[in-house]
Amino acid sequence: MKRILLASALLLTVTVNAFATDAPSASAVPPMAAVAPTPKTPKLVEPHLHIARSNVAGHARIALTFDACMGQADERILSTLVRERIPATIFVTARWLKRNPAAVAVFLQHPDLFELENHGENHIPAVDTPALIYGIASAGSPQAVRQEVEGGAAAMVAAGIPAPHWFRGSTAKYDLSAIGEIRAMGYRIAGYSVNGDGGSLLGAVITEKRIASAKDGDVVISHINQPTHAAGEGVAKALVDLKAKGVEFVRLEDVEDTGDEKTTE
Repeated sequence: MKRILLASALLLTVTVNAFATDAPSASAVPPMAAVAPTPKTPKLVEPHLHIARSNVAGHARIALTFDACMGQADERILSTLVRERIPATIFVTARWLKRNPAAVAVFLQHPDLFELENHGENHIPAVDTPALIYGIASAGSPQAVRQEVEGGAAAMVAAGIPAPHWFRGSTAKYDLSAIGEIRAMGYRIAGYSVNGDGGSLLGAVITEKRIASAKDGDVVISHINQPTHAAGEGVAKALVDLKAKGVEFVRLEDVEDTGDEKTTE
């Protein structure tokens, strides 16, 4: 019996030593690869803007604003504004100005109708940290935000347009720090209260209904740079609808306004 126990003990000792020999030492285990921290998505805001109401029944006051991002001028909208004598604020990029000298000339020929403001140099979202917004890369740094704003303003002045006082960035979205930077540059930031054409991607009928539903004190945003999109037809019809209702159209420079997220304070 003692011989059996002694043999078992020896066998156990050999087995343990074998496993100990095969196991890697603590110093031989490679360290886990460092995992890079995931960059934080900046908090983005899409500011609202309202103008002072008329507070007169049946005489709503509305500000029409149009973005001219890239592409060509939409003559359906431009001709309606001129023919119907409807004032509007147009936000232009440097890229659009270069491609549309004829439309720019029309704007400048009607200073009583059109207020031209800054939509940036290259239509880059005014967000000072890296982000993708609707698939568009943001400016990504405070310096790039400043370049987008200043480059747009410089192009306007070079085209014979008065120096702008308002800025609206691509996608109309910002992070809070960029808002502070743009305000420090002396610009008011133009939000809106009615999205008229969904970035010019909506159909004519729904675009017409959206814009025609604007109420006293609303700021409408639409686009004047997509002549092949159905939305432009709806915009033109809505302008006539609103005029028939007795709406008072104003430019942003004509009235007092209130913007949230410290965009106009």
